[in-house]
Amino acid sequence: MLTRRSALASALPAAIAAPTMAAGTFQQFVAGVYAEATAAGVRRDVLDAAFAGVTPNQSVIAKDRKQAEFSMTWTQYRALVINDKRIADGRAAVAQNRTLFAQVEGRYHVEASVIAGIWGLESSFGAQTGNYRVVEALATLAWEGRRAAFFRDELMAALKILNHGDIDPARMTGSYAGAMGQPQFMPTSYLRLAVDFDGDGRRDIWTNKADVLGSIANYLSKSGWRQGETWGQPVRVPAGTAAAGRDVKRPLAEWARQGITPAGGKWVAAGDASAALIAPDGAGGESFLVFNNFAAIRRYNPSDFYAIAVGLIGDWVMS
Repeated sequence: MLTRRSALASALPAAIAAPTMAAGTFQQFVAGVYAEATAAGVRRDVLDAAFAGVTPNQSVIAKDRKQAEFSMTWTQYRALVINDKRIADGRAAVAQNRTLFAQVEGRYHVEASVIAGIWGLESSFGAQTGNYRVVEALATLAWEGRRAAFFRDELMAALKILNHGDIDPARMTGSYAGAMGQPQFMPTSYLRLAVDFDGDGRRDIWTNKADVLGSIANYLSKSGWRQGETWGQPVRVPAGTAAAGRDVKRPLAEWARQGITPAGGKWVAAGDASAALIAPDGAGGESFLVFNNFAAIRRYNPSDFYAIAVGLIGDWVMS
């Protein structure tokens, strides 16, 4: 596949000059990234630092192909992500940052509970942010090809972030898929929605809690979060009542007339609130009525499991 091998080699940092055939094709890919990024205004010194030592990461490819979470039931997923330690850690994190949460809520009109729920689920309140080099992970996935266009766009966004100076390459770490920092923003989301909440001139979602919580709140605000409303609540459903799914909405009062009752003893929304009935494990499993703010959480991550877990973690952390 390779042509003009010597020209490509001269265009790349020495650290990624290819000793093998596989690295040679990767080298060609990175040469194209260099050209595209340079045309977009990314400086050569930034590119050299970003790609120093970068090679295809086989762990990234293996994890991308596996993605076992998609085969989980809700019951399995819940057991994995919601536990006593996470709730206790969340209560401690909220208590330690109560003033900051109030400031963020005041600016973005997003409740502290859902901010805490996302913070907790994405990174265990900052304890687990991923240790993959974002540029290497994204370059691997963009080169490997399963979702090449998507990951190439994310890679270009990561290089623009580095060019701006918000973070240096060594500290730009995240998940195997390139999700970054404590809120696990993809680079394109970072460019659109990360904020410099404390005004220090950098949008640091890796170590700066003000920027972390402000960025989560800004994301939810831009996703349609309605202050003063909830995401949903667990409910008891009479036998034979089918969950129609999140796209079939009726007033809460109508669901109540069908015999659905709140699992916690009282409703958390008014009778005219638009609600959908979902049962993530099907009939006989745990059921929830979800409201408009459920859709805002799903814009952060388009999974019902994820949105329910965020809501539950946030509610229990604040209880």
